[in-house]
Amino acid sequence: MDYSNVLVDWYGVLKSELNQVALAPGDLITVALESWGRLGEAMARYQGWDVFVFGGIPGELVVAELVRVHRRYAAAHIVEVLEPSPDRVSPPCEYFGDCTGCQWQHLSYSAQLAVKRDLVVDALSRVGGLENVMVTEVVPSPERYGYRNHARFTVRQGGSLGFVHRETHRFVRIDHCMLMHSGINEIVTTLQDKAGDTSQLSIRSGKDTGDSLIQPLLFHLELDLATGQKYYQDSVDGRRFKVSSPSFFQVNIDQTSQLLEVVKEGLALTGGEVLLDAYTGVGTFAVLLAPYVKKVLAVGESAAAVADARENAAGLDDVEFLLGKTEEVLLRLTEAPDAVLLDPPRAGCQPVALESLIRLAPKRVVYVSRDAETLGRDLKYLCQEAYSLEKVTPLDMFPQTHHVECVAFLNRVEETP
Repeated sequence: MDYSNVLVDWYGVLKSELNQVALAPGDLITVALESWGRLGEAMARYQGWDVFVFGGIPGELVVAELVRVHRRYAAAHIVEVLEPSPDRVSPPCEYFGDCTGCQWQHLSYSAQLAVKRDLVVDALSRVGGLENVMVTEVVPSPERYGYRNHARFTVRQGGSLGFVHRETHRFVRIDHCMLMHSGINEIVTTLQDKAGDTSQLSIRSGKDTGDSLIQPLLFHLELDLATGQKYYQDSVDGRRFKVSSPSFFQVNIDQTSQLLEVVKEGLALTGGEVLLDAYTGVGTFAVLLAPYVKKVLAVGESAAAVADARENAAGLDDVEFLLGKTEEVLLRLTEAPDAVLLDPPRAGCQPVALESLIRLAPKRVVYVSRDAETLGRDLKYLCQEAYSLEKVTPLDMFPQTHHVECVAFLNRVEETP
């Protein structure tokens, strides 16, 4: 084995650490912010350290307080902005900074969209080696606040609901979260200081249906509120969906309607296709796209979610649900689809699933991704083997955060004789 590269790497690490000055939480430093970090902070270099500053914007000169010092980097938050960015706005939330659930309330919405597009372009290039890709402008969310239908709260002694700071792990009591729609916040008001039965609490609420799901079951007899429901109903484009407690469902319903239109347009459906909907969840896309195709083959790994999906597809004769991991179902699939919709978790697709997809050879693939880096990785494989990337459309599913959803459109490359 050649150890030369390993020694060079270790020498670089040791040299970097020897050049570092000692830092400690509570230290105040003045830094020029240079770029965006992976989790939505602004990054600076200081005395040999990478410093990630929550609440900063690249281009600013700031005074920052260190909140945690790791071996190779430090985390900090803004104390004073000496030279502000023209994109800086006043965060409307009283918890911003203490709570790290939102990273970009201090950044104008137009700037958020521009940065998200840049992050997608960077990930496709850096991870996927995909240059000169057509990446459209980010589709803005209809609502910038009050859009979430699902919240997970930490519960501390006394039954207080709140969130935990990402770096300090300090608990922050939350009486009203601006990202949640009113139905969620009304439940928070009712449960605040009364949820001592548990350490974690999940609340889902349908914005249009008024239905809710609160888990786990709470035993306080004075609560005038049902808890412990097994499922609730939410709606997309006026169609109701049953969503059981363990099942995934989109958190931004209004933006999901726009996502559906982007996906439908990208699939270029004519009505005669067999559509494979991989990672179907509770069948949202399968149900809403069924009227536009000949047949939908919907693959889901969760038995609870597939049971929901079958109920949600009641009355639709052209939807067939296949229970199992996508990578395993595709291996034994005998019916070749004309088009495929991929909507995997953030971790992306398993290699064997991509291999099976190439074997099945659908003419059109639309890939919905919650992580631009895993999207870049998977697109690299597909485009090396059998597909060409037409374009990528980012959507802002999560305003005020660094997260961005993407839809990639791929066409099968015709083999030359």
